[in-house]
Amino acid sequence: MFKERVLTALVLAPLMIVGIFFLPLKQFAIFIAAIATIGAWEWANIAGYQRNWSRVLYAFVVFLCLYISARFLKIHGEYLVYYLAVGALWWVVAFALVKQYPGGTEVWAARPIRALLGLCVLIPMWVGFMHLKQQPHSSLLIVYVMLIVWGADTGAYFAGKRWGKAKLAPHVSPGKSWAGFWGGLVTTLLVALIFGLCVDHWVQPMDMQDALRLLTITVVTMVISVLGDLVESMMKRHRGIKDSSSLLPGHGGVLDRIDSMAAAVPVFAFFMLVLDWNLAA
Repeated sequence: MFKERVLTALVLAPLMIVGIFFLPLKQFAIFIAAIATIGAWEWANIAGYQRNWSRVLYAFVVFLCLYISARFLKIHGEYLVYYLAVGALWWVVAFALVKQYPGGTEVWAARPIRALLGLCVLIPMWVGFMHLKQQPHSSLLIVYVMLIVWGADTGAYFAGKRWGKAKLAPHVSPGKSWAGFWGGLVTTLLVALIFGLCVDHWVQPMDMQDALRLLTITVVTMVISVLGDLVESMMKRHRGIKDSSSLLPGHGGVLDRIDSMAAAVPVFAFFMLVLDWNLAA
């Protein structure tokens, strides 16, 4: 299992590096759309659509929605904030669903509802990536979101392993603990501090207001990234499956790798807009 995980990571890492740092906007849009479409194929299974044709059809519908969104936002870019607002609002709803679980499943247990929730996850993710890609220092911003997610995961793993007795959401993901959450938060704050110092030194001066806005965006993004993982775990637990698919040997499916990012990216992009924070060209 460990060998498979390492080999898969060695293949995926260069692909992500090329995608983030070297692809121009149009090709990057296709790259993220391809990831989202594969994720949609897996989400269809989580939603309860087991036949291949129904999963392919759902993936096609998601891809079509991404295409329509791209065309619409190209003409009406002022509506970007509303796309991201819907994506952020979904995670507020998702928090309530996770908090109630295993109660409240009657609200979302129907396959069409779960399919609709997949759109709420995947489309804002793509839109968020597109917004970040069009910003000055776009690669730095995207890598920073990844560092927020990875910092939360890494801090949670070590703190949870050492002190993880009180469970964060025992009915959803028994392995997650409050100690892990706080450990992830501390690690993320450290990442934010280092990032802010690097930005101040090499990109643009950071005053106290900039630092507070960056801190706010980072903390909210970190919390939502944890929620993204919990939502997928909840959906898989309800469906009775361990992984979203077996596409990535040793890692499960694409969704299993991007669930936290799918939550973090649109929320990060949304709060960048709302708080009017960005990096100067």
